[in-house]
Amino acid sequence: MMNNTLYDLAVIGAGPAGMSAATCAAEQGLKVALLDEQANLGGQIYRKLYQPSLKDESILGADYYQGRELITQVQQSQLDYFPEASVWQVTCPEKNDSTSLEINLSIKQQGQQLKAKKLLIATGAQERPTPFPGWTLPGVMTCGAAQILLKTSAMTPASPLVIVGSGPLLLLIAAQLTRAGVSISGLLDTRPKGRYFEALPHLAGALNNLPLLAKGLALMAEVRKAGIPIYKNVTDLAALANPSDRLEKVSFKTCNKDEEIHCSTLLTHQGVVPNVQLSRALQLDHIWHKDQACWHPVKNEWGQSSHPDIFIAGDGSGITGAKGAANTGRIAALKIARSLAKISQGKLTKLAQSPSKKLAKETCIRPFIDRLYYPAQTFLTPEDDTLVCRCEEVLAKDIRHMVKQGCTGPNQTKAFSRVGMGPCQGRLCGLTVSNIIAEESQRPVDEVGYYQVRSPIKPITLGELIDLDK
Repeated sequence: MMNNTLYDLAVIGAGPAGMSAATCAAEQGLKVALLDEQANLGGQIYRKLYQPSLKDESILGADYYQGRELITQVQQSQLDYFPEASVWQVTCPEKNDSTSLEINLSIKQQGQQLKAKKLLIATGAQERPTPFPGWTLPGVMTCGAAQILLKTSAMTPASPLVIVGSGPLLLLIAAQLTRAGVSISGLLDTRPKGRYFEALPHLAGALNNLPLLAKGLALMAEVRKAGIPIYKNVTDLAALANPSDRLEKVSFKTCNKDEEIHCSTLLTHQGVVPNVQLSRALQLDHIWHKDQACWHPVKNEWGQSSHPDIFIAGDGSGITGAKGAANTGRIAALKIARSLAKISQGKLTKLAQSPSKKLAKETCIRPFIDRLYYPAQTFLTPEDDTLVCRCEEVLAKDIRHMVKQGCTGPNQTKAFSRVGMGPCQGRLCGLTVSNIIAEESQRPVDEVGYYQVRSPIKPITLGELIDLDK
């Protein structure tokens, strides 16, 4: 089905960046389409905020409910909002061609197509894959998944429960679950010794955002006050199964001492990384961000990618957090409005001052956080017997063997083993495969590269494809 409206701007993703960009662009007189996979506005961070499942707002905290203002702004804006819209392909013209971009998507299993002069990708971040022995057992899930349970259904994972990993979300989910009445048997911090000293040179910059530092310290104090046992410098992590092949306990080493904790649920987290699936499929330029150990799309200060008609905002362009993401969305929308002659250069400069200043405050703390919570090497390049590709059941040692056979990059490993060709299309193994190849071949990751992602980037039926021709 073809939508005959030619939009000035199509925004993919209705999280903080997408909502901010869409409302800002609409305010400047652009015809805007806002697309999102979820049934309601908010993205992952503000999931189901339109109708919270939890009556006690103290459980999720004030930051979650701050999203109400953004959602209200979208609802009051003159824009076209498409919920439950799964974008699976974008066709863009040549860089010097004035033809519009074609966006193929599915809404309720019906294929549709939209056209727009400009595109803003605001698809956010995903949790970093955390491969370790037993990470695929029933009962092992990410901290983000536990948050989704809380936000959408007011449900909590089964106890006894253990949380393992590193990153700010680790402390946040521990605090939120404790407030919800969940007993946590242990918090396993996998950061190697010395991370605080490595982050110390970046502390001066981080002090420019004292409120965010204070929130982190408050979460640490809350977790300690709750009496949760904390194990530091955890290594040799493994999830162990019972005779029914379900999670029974977690084993690890701390302070050169072997430990075991029985649990029904193990929550894992090693930070978040940009979701680059769509930007990769569009063959936009990407760079390896050494401090965040992930790929970033190449963009300028306005969010403009290597294609002049495609912009990227939010955590999908680099991790900044919800407030930072919202400001990147506004900055990109203003530049798009200027490129379409909706506002003058003077107005662009004036309107961009406030979000640019706010963004600088949010990003000044990133070098400190990135160093403090940089993942342990074992999660970047796991041991031989660790499953790397869940879809095709490929082990880390299989990747290393392929390198010895002559594989120089991730795309070659597909031909050898189908790694990265399953339903997730490399989302859960891509970073790990690149890291293992780089380590084994003693080359930098940016030289090794990443999978070549092709459309459709989401599963579709033949019927949805045929719908485009109707």
